[in-house]
Amino acid sequence: MSGLFISFEGGEGCGKSTQIKALTARLEGEGHGVFQAREPGGTPLGEALRQLLQHDAAGDGMHPEAELLLFAAARAQIVREKLLPALAAGKVVLCDRFIDSTTVYQGVARGLNRADVAAVNQVATGGLRPDLTILIDLPAQTGLERVRKRGNGQLDRMEQEDPAFFDAVRQGYLDIAKADPQRFLVLDGAQSIETLQTSIWNAVQPHLA
Repeated sequence: MSGLFISFEGGEGCGKSTQIKALTARLEGEGHGVFQAREPGGTPLGEALRQLLQHDAAGDGMHPEAELLLFAAARAQIVREKLLPALAAGKVVLCDRFIDSTTVYQGVARGLNRADVAAVNQVATGGLRPDLTILIDLPAQTGLERVRKRGNGQLDRMEQEDPAFFDAVRQGYLDIAKADPQRFLVLDGAQSIETLQTSIWNAVQPHLA
């Protein structure tokens, strides 16, 4: 592969989408081909699974194991249908969530066996890992307040979890970032949008070289 794979991670309302949009514009302005992806989603199958996981009443009462496998199914499809071809074409792939989301949401916050989660991730990705993962860290309550404001109070299935769930998600992210400092850039999500943009660009530039 000759492309560059960057994933964005963080809790609800941390600002990933805003930063992906800004980085895309900067990269394209510098002449780089960019492919944006989101998880779950990004393919017809993935978008159908996203609807089921987040909004469909059929997802009510979903067992954590079923949730893990549905996320993995969406990931397996987008990796092979979209991400690998984009990387092979030399593009910069920017992915809104990837394997680390599953590690912390299902493996930490849902309490599933971490080895099982890692094995499922391995099957779904075929071993594909980001070159750089940008973690935008924000207190869980602050992020949820942002989500409520932007969505007129309408929360999806995941966003309706209790505060302790999101506290566990945040700590899970910080723990895996600490364990893999070569891949992770951890940023304070309370900083201004412009400050975050600058920090992200400074981290991305060496990878482009």
